[in-house]
Amino acid sequence: MASSTQDGDGHDDEIRLWRDEDWWIARDVETGVTTQGHSRADALENLDEAVALHDGEAGREPTDEELQELGIDPADNTTGEQEPPDVLD
Repeated sequence: MASSTQDGDGHDDEIRLWRDEDWWIARDVETGVTTQGHSRADALENLDEAVALHDGEAGREPTDEELQELGIDPADNTTGEQEPPDVLD
């Protein structure tokens, strides 16, 4: 059986990859970010993108103009005083 550690120590930038039925699952151990794909390459590519988003290296907030093009009034979309749901913790 393969191990993700050598001599009991973890590694920086460790990625775990496994198959679960029809999906390949990839997890960045440090961040806990997990993705999937139909192939190993797809799962790893998705993981690269998800970790970049997690680290703030990709993506951006939409502009007011982009929201309006989608029929969303930016003035009506505020976080308010509610706590976010547990799933966002």
